[in-house]
Amino acid sequence: MVFKRRDKRPIWQVVVDFFYPKGGWKRAFYYVQHRLHRLPDPPHRIARGLFIGVLISFTPLFGMHFIFAALLAKAIRGNIMAALLGTFFGNPLTFPFIATLSLQLGYLIMGYPHGDPHRGNVFEYFKSSGIEIKRNFVALFTDADANWSSLSGFYESIFLPYLIGGIVPGVVCGLVVYYLSVPLITVYQNRRRGRLKKKLDELRKKAAKKADGEV
Repeated sequence: MVFKRRDKRPIWQVVVDFFYPKGGWKRAFYYVQHRLHRLPDPPHRIARGLFIGVLISFTPLFGMHFIFAALLAKAIRGNIMAALLGTFFGNPLTFPFIATLSLQLGYLIMGYPHGDPHRGNVFEYFKSSGIEIKRNFVALFTDADANWSSLSGFYESIFLPYLIGGIVPGVVCGLVVYYLSVPLITVYQNRRRGRLKKKLDELRKKAAKKADGEV
């Protein structure tokens, strides 16, 4: 298989690489930055994609961030690759802060009591709900009974507040990234075009000298 790893990593290595990428987060950041700079699109379209990616990272749509980022970026004529890269704003380092802020705002907007009992380990709730969804999906094709009651409670106490509460900080952070990225990408693209033009001129001069020498 072309896209399979030759050296299959053990599960513990997969977990470690997820929380601390090989080469460190600094190297991962520079990789994303490098990919953004080389995207062949106008700065405003790349910035739109980044806005969508950052916004989506504030939603509880774990496992589907890429899909929704790509669809929304296409809908607003933003760069899809930039949207996918923008979702990395949500990562193991930032998710605890994003989840806490989104849930607290969601509870406040929805009028939930301050001491709501569902403010425990959010990711444990998502994990158990994912297992429950899988179990109920399998039940549709077997003799097992499907039970959606626990998922109903998860939706009302975790998912919906998270989704509603994440809109405001997601939009704010997305706009900050948008307005910062437009001038930065513009400057980089202009410099890159200048370097390419300079190299092209040098190649033309060398070709002209070589032609004159042959004559």
